[in-house]
Amino acid sequence: MTAPARIDVDLGHLRLHALTWGDPAAPLAICLHGFPDSAWTWRHLGPTLVAAGYRVVAPFTRGYAPSDVPADGDYHVAALAYDALALHRALDGDDRAVLIGHDWGAMTVHAIATRTDHPFRHLIALAVPPIAAVRDLSIRSRVRLLPSQVAKSWYIVVNQLPVLPERTLDRLIPLLWRRWGPTPATEDVDNALATIPTMAHRCAILNYYRAPVRSRVNERYADDSTAWLRRPLTPITYLHGDADRCLHPGFVDGLPEVLPAGSTVVRVASAGHFLQLDQPEVVGRHIVAALDATGFPRHPGRDSGGDG
Repeated sequence: MTAPARIDVDLGHLRLHALTWGDPAAPLAICLHGFPDSAWTWRHLGPTLVAAGYRVVAPFTRGYAPSDVPADGDYHVAALAYDALALHRALDGDDRAVLIGHDWGAMTVHAIATRTDHPFRHLIALAVPPIAAVRDLSIRSRVRLLPSQVAKSWYIVVNQLPVLPERTLDRLIPLLWRRWGPTPATEDVDNALATIPTMAHRCAILNYYRAPVRSRVNERYADDSTAWLRRPLTPITYLHGDADRCLHPGFVDGLPEVLPAGSTVVRVASAGHFLQLDQPEVVGRHIVAALDATGFPRHPGRDSGGDG
């Protein structure tokens, strides 16, 4: 497997550490991870995208070591979207750039997709559909799906508690990886645990769940504070594992009616919540096909297999 380089990116308001693959002159692909995870979740897709002609940058998002714990203490989706747009600017991204997100990274993608002025040529989300898709389900579908989903989402309630979740992450993270499988996840559990070396980091990653219900949004991000709740305005490609035991695959059923024209929804067989790890070749193939379909900007590195 191709080893990534590692870089620090100063966004002005925040420093992010990132894994990167590929030629810096190639079109930019930013890949955002979720919880409880790390930038290493993209270790298969990174080289795949390099072979397709991209430069891949996968940051450890705010609060996940070795990136900074943000001084403003804000973990709202609006702050995550602000970081993604700032990362595009800091890396000299242009209109060939693409954004890919999983879990909280997917939520970030959906928030950016509500803007018509974002700089990305295409947006791709994995494992978490737009909130609008869940909200717009029929009553019959809600009655069918919600009891099962409430049982799956118990950890979100636990994460609202003070102090206790920070002290139990060493047990919670391996438990969630086992339940959300099916891929054995020892390496990924270790990678996730490495992102929380201090109590400040532990509090930070839990505050992703607390921010939507507790926190006021920092003035810097306030203009986009409700974007994550709205329907996307620009097309996206969405992938969901058929064996996802974190978010019921049934929530994807009404997604085509919510997404803008030109969007694509893909169910990935034999894949759980971390579908990019469970079925890396299938997921990589779908993502490259989606990007090619949007009009790939030719780059000399395409199909060269370069590893940066």
